[in-house]
Amino acid sequence: MNEKEKAAAGLLYDNNHDPQLVRERNYCKSLCFEHNQLNPLKLTEREEMIRKIVAEAKGPFVIEQPFYCDLGYHIQLGHNFYANHNLIILDAAKVKFGDNVFIGPNCGFYAAGHPLDVEQRNAGLEYAYPITVGDNVWFGGNVVVLPGVTIGSGSVIGAGSIVNRDIPSGVVAAGNPCRVIREITEDDRNKYKRA
Repeated sequence: MNEKEKAAAGLLYDNNHDPQLVRERNYCKSLCFEHNQLNPLKLTEREEMIRKIVAEAKGPFVIEQPFYCDLGYHIQLGHNFYANHNLIILDAAKVKFGDNVFIGPNCGFYAAGHPLDVEQRNAGLEYAYPITVGDNVWFGGNVVVLPGVTIGSGSVIGAGSIVNRDIPSGVVAAGNPCRVIREITEDDRNKYKRA
């Protein structure tokens, strides 16, 4: 079993020294660099570059610059995806976003993690667990989502949260560690003034 296969199986793998993974990561980082250097007004070129990077982009999307990821081919974007500046996706495993996902600035989705054991960590070993985000989820700024987390549809993750466990659908969750604060209710529909 090669290192890429170990990662896909959820086993410890060597991401630092495996030539194939290093080559794939460097190629993706080169594409991210090109994307981040494009004039922000060149929306068509920016979208084309992101489509070269990610595995799937269902419909219209916007990813503001800068954007960084490790491999790209594990990222799936749903319809009407929006990410503000400085999105980081460490996609050593699949990172899947549903439709109508909105992400604030400076957010990170980290499918990769490192062992607690110092010898394994110093040997360059890591693990990769998928991240899944449902439809209609909003992330405030500076949110970090850790390996293996699933976030249910219709939820809101408050700014500055560290999400280290699954979050159910239809809730407001926040904090470090992120926890459910309350359900989203009909009263929330009328909370803000409209013209």
